[in-house]
Amino acid sequence: MSHLTNPLTTPLQLSSNPSSHLPQELQDSIRFYTARLTQAAGILLRLPQDITAQANVLLFRYWVVDGLMEWEFSDVSAATIYLTAKISSSPRSLRSITNVYAFLSSPTGLTYLSSSQITDKSNPAPDPTTYYLSESSYITYRNHILHLEGQILNALGFNTHVTLPHPLAITYLQTLDVFSTSHTTSKTDSKNPLPIGTRVAHRTIAHLTAALLSPQLLYLTHQPSSLATAAIYLSCREEGLSLPEVAWWEVFDCEREELGFLVVAMGSLERVVRREVERWGSGKGMISRGDVERVMGGKSGVGREEEDEESEMARLLDQRVEEVRA
Repeated sequence: MSHLTNPLTTPLQLSSNPSSHLPQELQDSIRFYTARLTQAAGILLRLPQDITAQANVLLFRYWVVDGLMEWEFSDVSAATIYLTAKISSSPRSLRSITNVYAFLSSPTGLTYLSSSQITDKSNPAPDPTTYYLSESSYITYRNHILHLEGQILNALGFNTHVTLPHPLAITYLQTLDVFSTSHTTSKTDSKNPLPIGTRVAHRTIAHLTAALLSPQLLYLTHQPSSLATAAIYLSCREEGLSLPEVAWWEVFDCEREELGFLVVAMGSLERVVRREVERWGSGKGMISRGDVERVMGGKSGVGREEEDEESEMARLLDQRVEEVRA
């Protein structure tokens, strides 16, 4: 049964992690924005959703061992998604990953990531020079990602196993006979003619995917069976589908107290998003270590010096190439 469970984070690890000196609000912001960045990168890289989901789980696991401020958040995201894709059936080249993250770090990419949708046609066209990677910049970025990959593997003890609750949720829905045409619902939706079972399944998967962005680390503290059970319970409540009146969740190895906590956590993600938008602004696509340091009063993080030296070397190489061409 080991392939159906995940290694869980202990309360001691959560309370004594290297980032405990940061205010909890900033920790939540870092995890939320970086998970959203990873999700967006997975879409642009055309990765299967399960690989992107596993990357987010590994990202949060890494930050339990190493501090949030050790490295730039977007760089850790890039290294994690590269590592996760590499050991899957859909690997992506470092060139593709660096290009995608260069785009997402550009003004155009930040607009793509932001919560505000700009529809004004008078806006200038995207400038490709803002996300162009020169050869020297690519080599520097590539080497940095490879270095971070080693750091992540070392922190995780080379254990990259991640079991997702999505397949279990479909199996549980079938066990509960949710897809039966005999089911009735107390809510009618004229805009969605799909059968009630299909709507519940769609909403269940949506809740499980959204939970990956939750700063409450649900995928690190609860087993996939409990996550799937809670998503089903919440989805059936929202769609008005009646479930058995007995304690059916116990069949899926989920206690009532755990079920209640997960249902509240999954249902509160919308409020988490609104809170982050209010804190950083609707136009904020991604936060950086610099943003956090400014809020904290200018304290620098570990690893900044090495990264700055690499960036300076890449800039000097680009400048030398331009001089030779001129």
